[in-house]
Formats: sequence, structure tokens, C-alpha cells
Amino acid sequence: MSEELTPENPEIAQTESDEPIKQRKNGLYPGVSDELAESMKSGWADTELHGLEPIAQASETAARRAALSARFPGERIVVPAGNLKTRSNDTEYAFRASVEYAYLTGNQTEDGVLVLEPTVSGHDATIYLLPRSDRENGEFWLDGQGELWVGRRHSLAEAEQVYGIPASDVRELSGHLAEASGPVRVVRGHDAGIEAALTDKVTREHDDELRVFLSEARLVKDAFEIGELQKAVDSTVRGFEDVVKILDKAEATSERYIEGTFFLRARVEGNDIGYGSICASGPHACTLHWVRNDGPVRSGDLLLLDAGVETHSLYTADVTRTLPVNGRYTELQKKIYDAVYEAQEAGIAAVKPGAKYRDFHDAAQRVLAEKLVEWGLVEGPVERVLELGLQRRWTLHGTGHMLGLDVHDCAVARTETYVDGTLEPGMCLTVEPGLYFQADDLTVPQEYRGIGVRIEDDILVTEDGNRNLSAGLPRRSDEVEAWMAQLKG
Repeated sequence: MSEELTPENPEIAQTESDEPIKQRKNGLYPGVSDELAESMKSGWADTELHGLEPIAQASETAARRAALSARFPGERIVVPAGNLKTRSNDTEYAFRASVEYAYLTGNQTEDGVLVLEPTVSGHDATIYLLPRSDRENGEFWLDGQGELWVGRRHSLAEAEQVYGIPASDVRELSGHLAEASGPVRVVRGHDAGIEAALTDKVTREHDDELRVFLSEARLVKDAFEIGELQKAVDSTVRGFEDVVKILDKAEATSERYIEGTFFLRARVEGNDIGYGSICASGPHACTLHWVRNDGPVRSGDLLLLDAGVETHSLYTADVTRTLPVNGRYTELQKKIYDAVYEAQEAGIAAVKPGAKYRDFHDAAQRVLAEKLVEWGLVEGPVERVLELGLQRRWTLHGTGHMLGLDVHDCAVARTETYVDGTLEPGMCLTVEPGLYFQADDLTVPQEYRGIGVRIEDDILVTEDGNRNLSAGLPRRSDEVEAWMAQLKG
């Protein structure tokens, strides 16, 4: 990685405003001569783009903004994308726009802000962005975030064509907001500078209402979102196939080989992974969020792979399969796997319009409780086990969650509209029961200890039932073995 111009490194100096650049040109920082600064101003071709196509979801984002406008008439609404976050010293984490901002604009650039200004008939939307780097004052090559360093960005005129929203310079927004009057709501937690400009104009309660509305708006997916989720799942299926093909190499190295293999698919076909991949082999499968992925991969063990590709539009899949590393389940592994499969089948069958959201969880939990009683691991009857939640020692987690721009989407929706709500066509959720017998659990026979199984699929609620978006991956134990044999063969 090249170094930027900084006072400590006089060959190049970073700037955040026009004034420091002028000071450097006057000799405050050696290495930037007047002649070089003057040379860098000219000799550049005009690269302005014309006739750009709008993003694929432009009509959907417009409809989402209209719904937001209708919900909060007469109020100014401010939705920031967020800023770069430092990883270490002078390097940053890869930027991911806030979910609310991406949902309403389709834009993903740092420092962007969507503002809805109230009008008599609704709101006027403006997207505030950084314009092209200024070549006259040297910003494009002296500023660490200048285009010479980090790449070209859209001009404001180009952004208007792409996102279908009037665009303005974000550097003027804080002053504008500080002078504005009337009620304001802002999505908090993404841009401290924007929040500071609105300190005297917003209340936590009003801002929470805005965030809740935007979370609940995502409960039912539109056609574009469903298409993106299917795209994410399809890439994820291919990523799982990639992993099966390299299991012999993973045995020679570690879970990291599996993690890296799936990540390659995510980066080639999408934006990234949607969350930290869980590549849990052997007893690590009993740790629900095992993301260290530094353990051995051994023949005879199970591999619990929980991973999802995130599309370029930021929608993510979330799929889990528990695979025998050598391609064949042992008798006990198969018994436990088949029990989880049976529970998942019951859960998926309960996903349909008009059903309670909790129904699929209850259906899956009942099957798991029945199996635990049948195996003599917990004293029945089943109704007693469910009433006291005794099965949770080995099932641990809920059976699913909403899916979308966040892997756990719609997280701040009200209880009455989400977990106590009713399923509707267009909702997309995971169904993911599991059984986990910890390696140190003395309440189960020794042969059970260290076995963890989870099966997870992404289920779309349809008008007449549901559709398994991840049906491209086998689930039944015999089908899994045949699939693995074919890929390894």
C-alpha cells in the first residue's frame, strides 16, 4: 500500500480542506513545489459521463421514500449513509452504507446523506454526496480520500441520473441543517457530524420512531428485493459446492481453508459475505457463532457451514448445512441429523400467509422435544418439556429470523408486528433448527458429545404457502451424501 502525503511523511501531505493545501504549496510541507502543484491542475481529460442508466431498483426506492414521506408529513427526515471507520492507524474498514440509507436510495458511498424536506404536498428528496475531487486546489491528489488515491466517484449530475434524486454537495449540509427550523427526525448512529448539527432539533423518542418505521417497512419485500435474495442464495449454493470440492485440502490445513474458499465465491459474484462465515468442524459445531475458524478438519467429523453471499445491492443469503467431512454420516450422526431435518420440515410447513410468526418455531421445537424424550435424554411427557423449555439445553436458539439487507433484518421492528405478528406474502425468513451436544455435557451419553447439527434455509412466504429459495442445496441425509459424492467424484 502506498503512503499518503502527511506532515510526518513530507513527500506527500494529506489534507481535509482547501487551506492546508495552500499552505503546503507555499512551502510549509517540503516536497510539494509550486511548479508541481501548478502542473497537477491541468492536462486532464474531461471524464464526465452522460446518458447513464438509473439503478435497477430506482422505482422501488422512490416508492419507499414516498411511503416514508406519507408517514411523517411536515417533518424533515435525515438518513445518513455513515462514514469510514478506522481499522488501524491510517487504514479503514471496507465501507458498508447504513441499511436505512441503502434501502431508500440504492447508493452505497460513504458520507452520503438523504434529506427529505417537507413541502405542502409531501417532501422533496435530495441526496447529499461528495462531488468529484477538485483539481484546481489539489484535493484529488493531496487529500487521502481524493480520487487519485481511492478512485473516481460520480459527479453530482451523474448521481442524479443514476439514483433519480436531485444531488447536492454534502459539505454544505451541516450548515444547512444547523440553520433549518421545524421538526426533524434523523437515523442515529451513523454520522456524528450530522447528529451534532441537529443536536437542538431532534429527540431520541422521535428518532426511534423513524428507525422502527423503516425496520417494519422491510418486513415485506418488493419484487426487486426478492430477486436479489434469490441471487444471493444462488451464489451461496455455488459457494457450498466449492467447499465440498476442497474438503480434502481443508483436512490438510484448517477451517480457514473452508472460510477462504467460500469468501472467494462471495467476492467474485457479490459484494462480500453477508456475515462472518461459521466453518465449524467437529465439536466447534456446538458453538453457535464459531467464527474463529482456526480448528482442524478431520475425516469422520461433521462440518457445520453457515454462510451467505451478499449481493452488490447488499441483500444477503443465510444458509446452513451440516456435512460429513468424509462424505458419509455415521449411524449416530445420521440419527441426530435426521431429527433436525424432520424438525425443519415441520417448521417450513408452518410458514404460510396468515400463520403466526412463532408457529414455525413452535412446530420445529416440538419435533426436537419429541426426539429428546424418545432418546431418553430428557424426561417427558413432551408437553412438560415444552412448557418448561427443557429442550433448550440442546436447541439453544430461536428457529429463524427475517432476512434482507441485514442478515437479522427488521431487528428494531415492534414485537407486535414481528415476533407476535402474522406472516404475509413477500416476507422472507430463515428456518434453522439445530441440536447441539456440548463436548463437556455429562447429561448425555459420551458418543453424543461434540456433535452439533443445524440445517437452515431461506423461505419466502407466497400467496399460497412458501417457496424455499435455497432448495438448490440438498437437505435430506441420503441426498447430501449423494450430492457430495458427485461433487468429489
